[in-house]
Amino acid sequence: MSTFPAPTPIERSALLVIDIQDSFKATPRWELRDNPRFEENVERLIRSWRAAGLPVIFFLHTDPDPGFETSSPFFKLMDFLRPEPGEPLIVKNTRNAFTSTNLQEVLREKGVERLVVTGISTEQCCETTTRVAADLGYDVDFVTEATRTFPITDPATGEVLTTDEIVRRTEFVLRGRFARIATVEGLVEELKGAAVACSA
Repeated sequence: MSTFPAPTPIERSALLVIDIQDSFKATPRWELRDNPRFEENVERLIRSWRAAGLPVIFFLHTDPDPGFETSSPFFKLMDFLRPEPGEPLIVKNTRNAFTSTNLQEVLREKGVERLVVTGISTEQCCETTTRVAADLGYDVDFVTEATRTFPITDPATGEVLTTDEIVRRTEFVLRGRFARIATVEGLVEELKGAAVACSA
């Protein structure tokens, strides 16, 4: 971590809430989800970003899979998420949140240089967004404990990758290359520190 750049001040950050949508509940893998504190952790970050007056940006993913079609009743944010006025809800059709959306334009308008990544799933849309964001020059915090994933079965061999293995691998390849692996507590404390500094 010592070789990774010091973070951009958190006052220039945005919280990305990626694909936390009912679409996943339309699939059998929902019962195999990890991270029982996922909703609690995401909610805490959203409250903290809102309290600091910083941007919160929501995403929905669409593709032909059942539940992810825009016409599906499952194509909506999960009930615990309620965007406030002025908080964008962006629809994407790529794994990353940039190439099929106007996210960069939104971030430029808001003066954002640092991104905090949360959502579903850990190793797909969240990781892919992180890699693209880093290549585009954004400073990125990947909050694993505010992401969720599911076991993956190799259709060729039947081998199963567990959620613990997925999380370990994702953190291993992102850390120090594309992002910092951040914690909810650490980010909340950083926001508090920034608020104190601004009011001093």
